[in-house]
Amino acid sequence: MTDTIRIGNCSGFYGDRFSAFREMLEGGPLDYLTGDYLAELTMLILGKDTFKDPNLGYARTFVKQAEDALGVALEKGVKVVVNAGGVNPRGLADKLREVAAGLGLDPAIAHVEGDDLRSQVADLGLLDETYGNPLTANAYLGGFGIAAALTHGADLVVTGRVTDASVVVGPAIAHFGWTPESYDELAGAVVAGHVIECGTQATGGNFSGFLDLPRRDQPLGFPVAELSSDGSMVITKHEGTGGAVTVDTVTAQLVYEIQSTRYLNPDVTVDLTSMRLEQLGDDRVAVRGVTGSAPPEQLKVCLNYFAGFRNAAEFVVTGLEADAKVAWIKDQVESALGPEGSAGRPAKVEWSGVRTVQPDADTEEGASMLLRVTAFDPSADKVGKGLTAPIIELALASYPGFSVTRVPGPGTAYGVYRPAYVARSAVQHTVVHHDGTTEVVPDPVTAAEPADPTEGQRPSPYPAPTDTLTRRLPLGTFVHGRSGDKGGDANIGLWVRNDGHPKYAERVTWLTKFMSRRRVRELIPEAADLEIEVYVLPNLGGVNVLIHGLLDEGVAATARFDPQAKGLAEWIRSRLVNIEGNVL
Repeated sequence: MTDTIRIGNCSGFYGDRFSAFREMLEGGPLDYLTGDYLAELTMLILGKDTFKDPNLGYARTFVKQAEDALGVALEKGVKVVVNAGGVNPRGLADKLREVAAGLGLDPAIAHVEGDDLRSQVADLGLLDETYGNPLTANAYLGGFGIAAALTHGADLVVTGRVTDASVVVGPAIAHFGWTPESYDELAGAVVAGHVIECGTQATGGNFSGFLDLPRRDQPLGFPVAELSSDGSMVITKHEGTGGAVTVDTVTAQLVYEIQSTRYLNPDVTVDLTSMRLEQLGDDRVAVRGVTGSAPPEQLKVCLNYFAGFRNAAEFVVTGLEADAKVAWIKDQVESALGPEGSAGRPAKVEWSGVRTVQPDADTEEGASMLLRVTAFDPSADKVGKGLTAPIIELALASYPGFSVTRVPGPGTAYGVYRPAYVARSAVQHTVVHHDGTTEVVPDPVTAAEPADPTEGQRPSPYPAPTDTLTRRLPLGTFVHGRSGDKGGDANIGLWVRNDGHPKYAERVTWLTKFMSRRRVRELIPEAADLEIEVYVLPNLGGVNVLIHGLLDEGVAATARFDPQAKGLAEWIRSRLVNIEGNVL
């Protein structure tokens, strides 16, 4: 057994770069190659696939990736772990055996199951008063099932809904022989998994410091975690690939969708304030000192419900009297749809905000704005012709310059996401080994009490800056950011740029004092009436902000133009704020 293993990632979502599977196998040494294909929305998409064909429900692109390069993995002795099984891991494992046989290969393929709770929704109280039975109901499993499959000799392990980090935690457990009580080591593996799970987001993708990245003319390289037996790691990438691995690119992923300072996983609770980052050299960042404690008593469940149908139309409003034009078209459409509660009106109709067009613009596009109307209803007809016919009928009977970005079509089905929590005893975490035998993974010892959800929501431990002179500058002058979604909640990580500036400590002090709940409401006015949490992460030089309900009922059910809050951090960074002179 070696003291360090190299675990790579080849996918951060269903639809990521197809060639990455082969590129990672051929680009440099690896012991394990992992792929994350699942998100809340992906589970909804895969659940809908099973209505077309019950044999589907898995990420079909991985079948093609395996057909292309599974032989390379076997030749090099690289073990593969992916959560591409979605809602049908057994089906994917069977399909992969069929594909491998067609290629003349005989890999040992195992799969992990037990996360699917659809047969237990009534007993577990998972029926929704509004939407009824969930389309998908999957508990987030940990890494010990994956570890058992690898220890039993699997070359390829397929899972359903494990946590994103578990595809890294499992290989580490198998290799190093960790026990369920190896909390610090497990916590380190969870951090490693979290950093590399989103693929190139750890090497410069979706990174607010993108202008400083080298080799932006090349595809970004996928990340590799060199994980040691004590849970420490070095994050890197294959030599010669695009992008970079720096303290900032790693921090960007560490603060991505983490919520509080305690990162709850099925195998361990990670203290996110414990880790330390250090740049060791080009494209090499060490992460040390991660500590963990017993995992939570309950398992989180991802629930997706069929909610009905949605549709949208987008109007182009150009030139003078834009506000009056917007008011008229809204009145016309609303009148055609009928009053609230009327028989033909969709259950929910939402209009986008209105912005001011540029005066004396030198292009027509600059003189225009987009106005969007979105409708939701259990009936496809009400958001189909019930919405589109009245809009098209106004083409010659409304504001001057009337046009739409596209001819509205029929409505599309959508779902809503709900998180839930169930007792571990309700979930049978099961491994189906490559030889057909099965193994049930026992539950670990858990924390007697759940972690205090308010922990970390405390004032900065640093003294307040003393210089009262300020300059009004964009927050992003020296602050990086990354944002994303967790169901209907938006998560924003903000941290001070690690550029060796002599006033780095003072800047961290300023940022952690500045980003209060009140300040978040000032910077994001639409969050004024929402619940907001702010967590200080002094070891990462920043804060994490959680805004509950900003995304309504999740990515598929919100009318926001940025439904996953991916641009929210960039908007905040562009806002002008008063920055004390002693930090500039």
